[in-house]
Amino acid sequence: MKLLLVVPAMEDEKERRLKGKAFRMPQISLGILASLTPEDVEVCYVDENLEDINYECGADLVGITVMTATAPRAYKIAQNFKQVGAKVIFGGIHPSILPQEALRYGDSVVVGEAEYVWKEVIEDFKRKELKPIYYGKRVESKDIVSPKREVFKNKGYYFTSILQATRGCPYDCDFCSVSLFFGRSFRNREIKDIIKEIEEINHPLIGFLDDNLMGNKRFAKKLFYELIPLKIRWLGQASLTIADDLELLRLAKRSGCSGLFIGIESISEAGLKEVNKRYQKAKTLLEKIKRIQEEGILIEGSFIFGLDSDTPDIFDETLDFVFKSKMALASFGILTPYPGTKLQKRLMEENRIITYDWRLYDCGHAVFKPKNMTIERLQEGLDYCWYKFYSYKNIFKRVFSLGYRFPLLGLPVLILNLSYKRMLFKTTDISSWFSSKNYGFLPETA
Repeated sequence: MKLLLVVPAMEDEKERRLKGKAFRMPQISLGILASLTPEDVEVCYVDENLEDINYECGADLVGITVMTATAPRAYKIAQNFKQVGAKVIFGGIHPSILPQEALRYGDSVVVGEAEYVWKEVIEDFKRKELKPIYYGKRVESKDIVSPKREVFKNKGYYFTSILQATRGCPYDCDFCSVSLFFGRSFRNREIKDIIKEIEEINHPLIGFLDDNLMGNKRFAKKLFYELIPLKIRWLGQASLTIADDLELLRLAKRSGCSGLFIGIESISEAGLKEVNKRYQKAKTLLEKIKRIQEEGILIEGSFIFGLDSDTPDIFDETLDFVFKSKMALASFGILTPYPGTKLQKRLMEENRIITYDWRLYDCGHAVFKPKNMTIERLQEGLDYCWYKFYSYKNIFKRVFSLGYRFPLLGLPVLILNLSYKRMLFKTTDISSWFSSKNYGFLPETA
């Protein structure tokens, strides 16, 4: 039996595939499935962003990870494989929320996390008794396994030394589908298992894929103590609340933290309330960012436009804030009502959603009517922020400022900024990078 695990590329409105290597990382979820697959099954992996799919490869079963923006392309891939006699199973947040939609194009769907049902899927397939839907339960932290990294080799990825320490997020942002899939409680892996995986990866730079690595402060402090002897550098994602705990912040730095992706979302009090981030206060944002960066930790802040409280002034106001904060990187996106979220439900009730073309659900396109500006102004404002922040003038101004304060960080910051600059010519690369919370069979994050 041959199993093929597939990462689909995105398509634009003209059904052209949008491929690119910028910042590509492997889908660790598919690596975990490969690890859980019995040894008598041949496992292959293809990322359509990096290579073309060979539909004549002889795959018997094809597993496709699907996020909302890649759903149309995933369904085409499925139909192509079905034409040559293969069976197709989908997984990820999108088919978990809309399983009946996915079943129109494939043979089966895993709803939820796949670990506990994957061996059943393989056994059922071998008996030719594949069920239409498999309901996966939330996986206990002790049962989270390491991915089979061999499947990622020689694929041309930008960065492969990634892993996962926790799952879940306690926050309830109305635009985010993470808590729908993984729940609002943290599941922390055994620290000894995390350390073992890092040692097996054997790379000086590690990327944690957790949605909020420091959400459980007690766990994070224990983990960071154990990381110190490894003498690695690492990147991760956190909320600004890390700045409220100086012990945690300094431990993160001592353990090797070099940079954090932080979802700031909005610079206004009204906007923060709107996305259900009441724990974050607009008047303290700059102070907290400064506190983190003073410890030598770079910040990439992410911002969302299109909130009901946003006016056309929000774009210049956000840029002024970002420049004043002196953060190393910034990401900008348009509020997107993903299936199953509170945001989608509200906008549907208000009759404001203008399209259900999933290709446009990439945080780079306006798919609903904004309250205080036109759709065109929202789209223009997004593009304006990207191009203004990543102009050569502002890149070099930023790099010189950071390089003066932190000499060792100047070159990495320059490289990252120029990489983002290059991505501006491939808008969907930026969009898919920003929307990386819309995961595959299991969690992914950027």
